[in-house]
This record gives sequence, structure tokens and C-alpha cells, in this order.
Amino acid sequence: MAYEINDPTLINHYSLDTLKSFASNFMKALGASEEEAEIISDGLMTASQWWHPGQGQGLEKLFRYHRRVKNGGIIPSAPMEWLKDGPSYALLDAAKGFGYVAASRAMSKAVEKAKTTGIAMVGVRHSNHFGIAGYHAMTAAKEGLIGWSFTNAKAEMAPWGSAKVVLGTNPWGIAIPRKDNHAIVLDMALTMSGKGMMMWYEREGREMPDNWALTPDGQVTTDPSAAMAGPLLPIGEYKGYGMSLITDVLAGVMTGALFGLNVFQDDQNFDVGHLMIAIEPQALITIDDFDTRLEQLVAEVKGADPIDPDKPVILPGEVEFERMTARQESGIPVSQKTVETLKTLADDVGIQFTL
Repeated sequence: MAYEINDPTLINHYSLDTLKSFASNFMKALGASEEEAEIISDGLMTASQWWHPGQGQGLEKLFRYHRRVKNGGIIPSAPMEWLKDGPSYALLDAAKGFGYVAASRAMSKAVEKAKTTGIAMVGVRHSNHFGIAGYHAMTAAKEGLIGWSFTNAKAEMAPWGSAKVVLGTNPWGIAIPRKDNHAIVLDMALTMSGKGMMMWYEREGREMPDNWALTPDGQVTTDPSAAMAGPLLPIGEYKGYGMSLITDVLAGVMTGALFGLNVFQDDQNFDVGHLMIAIEPQALITIDDFDTRLEQLVAEVKGADPIDPDKPVILPGEVEFERMTARQESGIPVSQKTVETLKTLADDVGIQFTL
């Protein structure tokens, strides 16, 4: 689905370097280490290049970091600890540190182990929001491995057949490396949309699709205001609900993190759980065979006749990489409201406002 910004006069465009520098300086002013600031700013910039501003995964996340560092919900330079470290598995206690950092370290550990064992999984407990799932999956793909990242999240989805929220959007990120081309990247929440996008529609005064969310009493609606306190709807109806449940088992129950109705509820103790999986394609076939066979499949998929000649078949992630290229050339969009809020926060943490 393509999202357009109604009033371009309320949007500013900045270079990648300008935004990344500001984000990094802001995080360091909050107490983040050089390593943490680099990981977080890189993740936020990836989100800013890939996604629509209404999804709130770019610089808008700095608002949350500011609040949660101040209230103790996130601990900069947290004393993260490896609780288990086996041949093909590990478990990280994130100690209430930055979710981007915990997930980055976990996927890097999974990649390191999978290069020896063929496949590895690393769990994380006591973490926070880890940004975009695809960013962490790409950590593996950049090393030539298949990456799979899961996280649980705040309860916003109802079990299929109910209007009571119990499960989260529980995003997945899967990245499959390709030779001499962008990876195939599936980055998705398990709901049709998120509350952030609904709030954007609300601010824009627009109706949302009727399959995004229900009212609190379970009624279908296109009014984002009426649905804001209701349940989000899963992708694929009961199938998406099932996927969300399984994700909470893997990322929450199995890691020792909170899950279901408890995770992500206390702003000072989210205790989010993640699971990172890395797979070495060469564990089963040669890398040349993998590359050849993958490109054959890609050719078959891309060669399918489109229903609309103006809308050819695309791969997961293709739109995001095209958007990234375009934004690197024309600038990354940031709303005027976001800029004004960031100026206030920059003053609060004592750094020069450069936007």
C-alpha cells in the first residue's frame, strides 16, 4: 500500500548524514555509549529510509528514548549479560538496555555461531523495543546468512473471535541474501496496521481501511478515532492471530521475558523478549547452488504476468530499497511537528539543534 503525505509544506527533507549525526549526538547526550549511539542511529536511519513517517520508526523514536531514559525504563550502557552460551544457542539478559543494541548483539552472536554450526538461535530477555525487525535480519544477510528476527510487543491484538486485546503486533523480519543484488527482506507486523499509522490517519483527517482495527465493542469501522481503544486486526484473520501467539511463545515464554498481557505495559519495565535466528545456506548445499537456485525462483516470481501492467510483481523489500535509493538522493522526509519537538528535546539534553 502506498502512503502519501497530504500537505508537503509541512514536511522537511534532510540528508542521511545530517539526520544520523543528530540522532547519534542526541543518544550520546542521553548517556548512550559510542557503540550504542552508532547502532541506534543506524537503525533509525534505516527505518527513516524504508518507511512512511506516520509509522513512527525513524527520528520519532527519539521521543520515546528521551522519556524512558529519564524515567529509568531504559538504562544506557546497561550491564548486559550472557546467561547461556552454547554451541548453537545463547541467551542474553539485556538488563533494561536499549532494544536496538540488545537485538544487534544477539543477531551478531547468532551469525557467529551459525557459521560454525549451520544454524543458531539467540534469545533476549529484559529488553525494550528493538526497532524494525528487518534491520536485525539484515545483519545476517550482510554476512551471507539467512536472518530471522522475532519480538513480542504490547498487547494490541485480540485472539480471533474476541475483541479483548491479549497479543502484540509481534513483528517478524526475515532477510535472504542474494548474490550481486539486494536481499529479499520480509519485514512485517502481524497486524494489518499499527496504532502509529492509525494516529497518522487521525491527524490527517482521513478514513482508514476497514480491516485495520475494530471498535472496543468489536464493530468494524473506518474511523481511526473510534478504533483507537479497540483491538488491531491480524493479517490473514485467524492465521495472523496464530502467528502472533507462536511468536509470543518463542520470544516471550521461551526466553524468560514477559509475554501476553504483561509485556510492554509498565513504562519503567517493558521486559520485551526477542529471538534471533541465523541460518547458513551452505549447511545443506553449496553457495553456488543456493545462489543459482534462488535466482531461478526469483525469475519465476518476477516473471509472473501482473494483473495490472503498470504494477509488476515485486519481491519483499523491493519497495523499501527503492525508497531508500530515492531518499538518499532527494532527502529523508521529516514532519515539521517532529522537527519542532526534536528542537525542544535537543535543548533539554543540551546539544546543538542542527535540523
